[in-house]
Amino acid sequence: MATNTENKEEQRFALGKENLRLLMIGFLIVIVGFLLMIGGGSSDPYVFNKEIFNFQRITLSPIVVMFGFVFVIYAIMKKPGSGK
Repeated sequence: MATNTENKEEQRFALGKENLRLLMIGFLIVIVGFLLMIGGGSSDPYVFNKEIFNFQRITLSPIVVMFGFVFVIYAIMKKPGSGK
């Protein structure tokens, strides 16, 4: 029968510290991408604002969000280092 100290040594997280750090960076990249989509609205609902179709909202922000998702997948799939 295993003792408490043996159980504590066997318990490990699925992701290492480096993976969690990379995961947080990936989530921040995704959040920045969604923040780039904000804006372009009009205070008057009957007036059309062409600013909603600019480069930042149509092209740049989806690319940043997709890069963030790919980075998160990389952070999850990366094997933890052997440690120092």
